[in-house]
Amino acid sequence: MQIELTIKIQLLNMNSEQIRIIIADDHQQIRETWKLLLEQDKRFTVVAQCSNGAEAIEAAKNFVPHVILMDINMSPVNGFEATRKIRSQTPTVKIIGMSVNNQPSYVRNMFKLGAKGYVTKNSSKEEMAKAIIHVYNGGQYICEEVKNRMRPEDDQL
Repeated sequence: MQIELTIKIQLLNMNSEQIRIIIADDHQQIRETWKLLLEQDKRFTVVAQCSNGAEAIEAAKNFVPHVILMDINMSPVNGFEATRKIRSQTPTVKIIGMSVNNQPSYVRNMFKLGAKGYVTKNSSKEEMAKAIIHVYNGGQYICEEVKNRMRPEDDQL
């Protein structure tokens, strides 16, 4: 009886400590690959996958994740608009922009709309994990690929 109770308590603690993530990307292979990679790390659980911004807005309300990995170029609702709506409707959700685009202007736009992080799709699994944890803990994160392209005045993000 004591062992069963201890196991149940440990499972409850483990589940409550996991960072709940939604992946929003219009490419199924990208979503599935990031899910597979992230869930190898016991700190993360992917609670939903969305193929566009409209689905991400709905999933944010239904699942209230800790973090959303948000692709930018999606249709019918892109990542910029989805970020704006999610941040206004569910302000506790932290968003990390995720794109092939490494232009600092994308980062500036996402941060103005309420995102807390930005990574490119060239980012490693380790860098993605670092970004998620940093943003989850209240920080801001910009991947090295983009950071290296930024001007000194962009440090004010």
